[in-house]
Amino acid sequence: MKIIAVIPARYEASRFPAKLMQMLGEKTVITTTYQNVVETGLFDEVFVATDSEIIFDEIVKNGGKAVMTGQHETGSDRIAEAVQNIDCDIVINVQGDEPFLKLEPLQQLIEVFHNDENQEISLASLKIKLTEKEEIENPNNVKVITDNNGFALYFSRSVIPFHREISYDVSYFKHIGVYAFRKHALIQFSKLEMKPLEISEKIECIRYLEYGMKIKMIETNFIGVGIDTPEDLEKARKIISE
Repeated sequence: MKIIAVIPARYEASRFPAKLMQMLGEKTVITTTYQNVVETGLFDEVFVATDSEIIFDEIVKNGGKAVMTGQHETGSDRIAEAVQNIDCDIVINVQGDEPFLKLEPLQQLIEVFHNDENQEISLASLKIKLTEKEEIENPNNVKVITDNNGFALYFSRSVIPFHREISYDVSYFKHIGVYAFRKHALIQFSKLEMKPLEISEKIECIRYLEYGMKIKMIETNFIGVGIDTPEDLEKARKIISE
């Protein structure tokens, strides 16, 4: 299988505009993410897909590869445009605002497809257990519930499952927005119209579920710093300075 990584990158993020061009030490967030993905050595090629000339120029001037795309509502739609004419089997979507992603979780995602003999899995993604009440209730943390085989049942910004039966312990999992797609599933995704649940929650992977596709969730212990707010940026800067 030919496996590539694509990092979708918008300049005008709604919650934190220009966050990808903020500095982490001596490099920007997007350059830090790109170089960390390349250094894993897992991919035949790594690209940034963006509609911003500022981000495009930032990657190219630092020796990276970038593809200009049109404007899109979701990162998956942006990646689908970027990879249409690229020969590959599996596409890993790494969020541009997750600069500290490690080797092991990426390997776990790739392994899903090596083990999928019947090719029934459209995409795979990561989840991590939440234990703090504040984190569980935070709508910026997308929660996921799965069936007994680890396939996603639903994603939500709300607390799922609702803990009505207090005598029974339940686990809560945060969805980490790193995806591994079969290329044909990704292209199909981009041609499907958004349905009410995706529009309501503003969670793109719900579109796959609404159209009956299978999403395999992999539990990880990886704790990254997704940069959604200025406070997250300060956390990331502390990690860089340590």
